[in-house]
Amino acid sequence: MAIEVEQKFRSLDSAELQRRLGGLATGPRETIVQVDRYFAHPNRDFALTDEALRLRRVGSHNYITYKGPKLDRTTKSRREIELCLPDDDAAANDSSELLVALGFSPVLEVRKRRTHFVVTWQGRPVEVALDEVEGLGSFVELEIIAEAPGLDAARAVLAGLATELGLDNSERRSYLELLIERQG
Repeated sequence: MAIEVEQKFRSLDSAELQRRLGGLATGPRETIVQVDRYFAHPNRDFALTDEALRLRRVGSHNYITYKGPKLDRTTKSRREIELCLPDDDAAANDSSELLVALGFSPVLEVRKRRTHFVVTWQGRPVEVALDEVEGLGSFVELEIIAEAPGLDAARAVLAGLATELGLDNSERRSYLELLIERQG
């Protein structure tokens, strides 16, 4: 079972971070806009179970993602199941209508501009995302996909890269949780 091992940090100096990444990264990918629509389960409180269900739009591309509970107290390591949906507006709308028909209810939409980098650190490729999140500001996420036996090694790789990039005070709350807290 693949597990997403992730650490997120507030980015106070995006220009300095991009400079440091420039020396390590194999190059930035295109900057994309992601719109994530989150849904509440009809019979259990995802806030209490630490799960999430979202529909993601990236341009015309659509995905549905389940995120399981976090597995530790340091990182945002969790099981993630993501399925590709057809690429058009109708598929996004139909998927949302299907979830509502099944009893799920829309919670909130998270919009962000994301620039991807790939950094090879300690022999492992690490996805680095610089995010500008509407209503929250700038963040950087470090991510590796690992199998259960390799979780400790993956966490160590992320910790080492975070130190190299001058990142500290990891943020374990999701963008959804931060936006809900801000609204509250």
